Amino acid sequence: MNRKGLEILMRSRIRSAAEAGKLPVNFHWKELEKKQRSDHCEPFGMAGDEDAAASECSESKAKRVRDFMHEAIHMKKKEIVDATLGEFLQGYISLAGDNRHELLVTLARDYSVNRNQVRELIQQYLGLEISEGMLEHQSEVDEGGILSAVYRTERNLRQALKPLYEILFERLNTYPGGLKFLSILRADLLNLIEEVNLPSLRALDSYLKEKLVTWLSPAVLELHRITWDDSASLLEKIVAYEAVHPINNLQDLKRRLGVGRRCFGYLHPAIPCEPLIFIEVALLKDVAHTIQEVLWDEPPILENDATCALFYSISSTQPGLSGINLGKFLIKRVIELVRRDMPCVLTFATLSPIPGYIQWLLSKLASQLKLAELDSEDKRVSSEDMTARTFRENLLYPEEEQEILASCAENPTGNSAVEVMLCLLRSRNPEWVKSDRLLAALQAPLMRLCSRYLVREKKRGKALDAVANFHLQNGAMIHRLNWMADRSEKGFHQSGGIMVNYLYRPGEIEENAQLYFNSGHIQASPDIQRYLELDTHSRI
Repeated sequence: MNRKGLEILMRSRIRSAAEAGKLPVNFHWKELEKKQRSDHCEPFGMAGDEDAAASECSESKAKRVRDFMHEAIHMKKKEIVDATLGEFLQGYISLAGDNRHELLVTLARDYSVNRNQVRELIQQYLGLEISEGMLEHQSEVDEGGILSAVYRTERNLRQALKPLYEILFERLNTYPGGLKFLSILRADLLNLIEEVNLPSLRALDSYLKEKLVTWLSPAVLELHRITWDDSASLLEKIVAYEAVHPINNLQDLKRRLGVGRRCFGYLHPAIPCEPLIFIEVALLKDVAHTIQEVLWDEPPILENDATCALFYSISSTQPGLSGINLGKFLIKRVIELVRRDMPCVLTFATLSPIPGYIQWLLSKLASQLKLAELDSEDKRVSSEDMTARTFRENLLYPEEEQEILASCAENPTGNSAVEVMLCLLRSRNPEWVKSDRLLAALQAPLMRLCSRYLVREKKRGKALDAVANFHLQNGAMIHRLNWMADRSEKGFHQSGGIMVNYLYRPGEIEENAQLYFNSGHIQASPDIQRYLELDTHSRI
């Protein structure tokens, strides 16, 4: 193994706090370690005293960090502000999770909008005597300076509506390592909101997200093709952050960056050598049916013979950028780049997982099984049970039920086909995939119900499946379902091994995205429509 390969391997195995998303990449490690040692409190002799001392030390450190945060917001002189920002940034990183959460609550509560000032300005604005037509005839003499007072009050009101923590965010954005730190801070904030869903925390998150959207505009991002010639540090991050199909070894990494493959990432000047998001592309003759064709089949075709660019993995490296759709711009840029460099490539598609399908299906099966049990019980029906039975539906055709029961007649796992499916899909060890007869029996219902899940199951008017929602809002259409396309353990537990191709037609991307955004309409191919028609008939 060459030196570069060894370095990548070691980095991926011994992943530091910085690459795990806990420290800005340009921190001076020795200075940080020295500072942490100086912040350390001497323990007492007794075990109980040690615990008390540790607690006191933690509280003392948290107070100092809060003080640095306060100073970073209120100080004016740039040199002092920069030094204070550095102290705050390093101090925050050294805090335990609970102390970080307390500081975020303080930031959201005590450094928000000055509402007293806002209230006073609103009263002042309402007290201005603005006559009808005054604003339409501004060229005339402004008697008494009323218009000047109107604009001045509006300006002051806009300023007053800015929370104090905006100053901290703005200053951190221009501080070395500050943008990376803000993404870490937002990741902590999102975790905290899951535990304590306070309005002040949601407002803090919303404001920080808006700032990050502005600072991470595609106009300031660099689209970089990632190759084996890039630094070991950058390649290690590709290995570490690959979220869809893990990179198993260096040979796997070289294959994904080699002939017939492309990898592109968005880089920001303030976060060097660390892509914010990256996408992996396979150049193929046709749209792939299985991930096997993409990841393991060799040798790849000649690039000049390729007619399809298949996006098979897209991964974000920063949890703190959740909800900021950089992937939309990345996909569009990559399509433009491939079309320019390879005119022979006419088809742009994905081979995507369906992460929420089996969980949704298990819930439906369990619900229908419960309703069937109520129907079979010889007892007085309560109003609650009667209401529940209005949701009864036939998930399976009669012939599908017969095939499922017949396929496991020797080792029955339930009294009904619904119960059999529920038991098989719940199993942590999916033995059913080893039975050709069971696979044949389950294929039709699983594919049909998957089409329903992708197209008809909605949340706030948009696709319930997160990956589907991502591609549909980017302007794709649902092209094809692929049976047994992902035979990994993760693939079986998430989607029963099914994967889906989304198709990006460059001339239709904007129209599809607008239709989906306005009405939730999902473009689907004739193949998917046939599944949906079958699913409709099964419920009649």
